[in-house]
Amino acid sequence: MQQIRTVISGTGSYIPNRIIKNSDFVNQVFFEKDHSLIDTSGEEIIRKFKDITGIGERRWAESNQNNSDLAALAAEAAIKDAGIDRETIDQIIVAHNYGNVTKGSNQSDMVPSIAARVRHQLGIKNSQCVPYDVIFGCPGWIQGVIQADAFIRTGLAKRCLVIGSETLSRIVDVYDRDTMIFSDGAGAVILEANSEGTDSGIMATSNMSHTDEELDYLYFDKSNLPDSNSNTKYIKMLGRKVYEYSLNHVPDAMKIALDRSGEPIESVKKVLIHQANEKMDAAIVQRFFRKYGLRPNIETVMPMSIAELGNSSVATVPTLYDMILKNKIPNHQIEKGDVLLFASVGAGMNINSFVYKQ
Repeated sequence: MQQIRTVISGTGSYIPNRIIKNSDFVNQVFFEKDHSLIDTSGEEIIRKFKDITGIGERRWAESNQNNSDLAALAAEAAIKDAGIDRETIDQIIVAHNYGNVTKGSNQSDMVPSIAARVRHQLGIKNSQCVPYDVIFGCPGWIQGVIQADAFIRTGLAKRCLVIGSETLSRIVDVYDRDTMIFSDGAGAVILEANSEGTDSGIMATSNMSHTDEELDYLYFDKSNLPDSNSNTKYIKMLGRKVYEYSLNHVPDAMKIALDRSGEPIESVKKVLIHQANEKMDAAIVQRFFRKYGLRPNIETVMPMSIAELGNSSVATVPTLYDMILKNKIPNHQIEKGDVLLFASVGAGMNINSFVYKQ
């Protein structure tokens, strides 16, 4: 009896139209976490930022858009791409970190859940369609895929909609240089059991978590601005700690997934990795291939969107995947039969990966 595999039958994404360039921050005053002034010219700050992260611009949602709106738009695109009846969806899984955050406020709104709001916006009437959220840091979308895969393979669900959506621009501290890293966006996929009798689909997965010793590398804290209101919190990051953690552990999680799949390293066509930092991502992929004694051509194997889209957390991987399939990432294509390796790392600290045969 052939093993049931979960396939991605449709993809969609929503990239906000509002472009924020690095030059838009040239006159911004920044402070360190100890509230000391960063006495460096704006030109020098954005130059160093671009060199370190690879980010030249990012997308931010319009003031009248909320996270659930972005998620619903991506979902509509995925449903259309799959050509399915939305009433046949058994689960709607939405990965995010901060819920809906209204422009001008950084208070998170998660009741009802973002998934419930998305189901409402999609107009789904089927009472057996269950919506719920996944809070897992930046790897949340991959975690949602892993959960949907488990439900589908065990027969508890036939079709799932998995979305990664975030509006990080609503919870950044404008006095912190890390403001320039974060962005908004949403990506979605339809997952269902392979009905073609082929070997396409999710081949293996892996998870790691190190909350025992490496918990607070991403956290909430007050503004870097001196004498700021301590009751108002913003997203904060220990960049060096995240970098070191990722290089030390993400390649291992990727290797576990690939080894479980039974596919040789030579068959990996693309590595779709969380768009966190261009240099960090390249170093992770290089370390992963070195575990097999190989040196990859990074430009060929690792498609990137971070230069134009920034870091939209849970949305980076599904939007990247959708954009490649829609021929929106230059010099990168995915064809039938290609073996892809998905991987992400983020708050927790959490890591996950899965191997997928197109």
